[in-house]
Amino acid sequence: IGTNNSGGASSAEIAEGVGAIVLDMRTRFPTAKILLLAIFPRADPGSAPRNTVLGANPIIAKLDDGKNVFYMDIGDKFLAADGTLPEDIMPDKLHPTPKGHEIWASAVKDKLAELMK
Repeated sequence: IGTNNSGGASSAEIAEGVGAIVLDMRTRFPTAKILLLAIFPRADPGSAPRNTVLGANPIIAKLDDGKNVFYMDIGDKFLAADGTLPEDIMPDKLHPTPKGHEIWASAVKDKLAELMK
C-alpha cells in the first residue's frame, strides 16, 4: 500500500490514499483491528522514491488510534547498517525475497497475536 504511488505522488498524496483505504476498511469492518505497517523503504538512501515513502510514514502514523488501527514501522529491519537494502532481502530494492518475507513475518507476529486476542 502506497509504495507504487511513490513515482508520481507526493508523500501527502500517498498518505491521503492510505487514509482513504483505512477509512473504507473501518466503514466496512467497524470492529476489525487493522495493523497498518509503515511503507517499506525502497530504492537507495536519499533517492526520490525512498524520501517520498519515508515522508508519508509520519503522516499515516497518525491514523493509529490505539483501538482499531495500530501503526507499526518495521522498515529498519530490512536495512543494512548503511541504510541500503541488501540484495538477499530486496534484490530489486522493492520486492522482498523469501528471506525478506521471513523478516517481515517475524517482525509482526507478536503484534498480530496481541491483536487477535
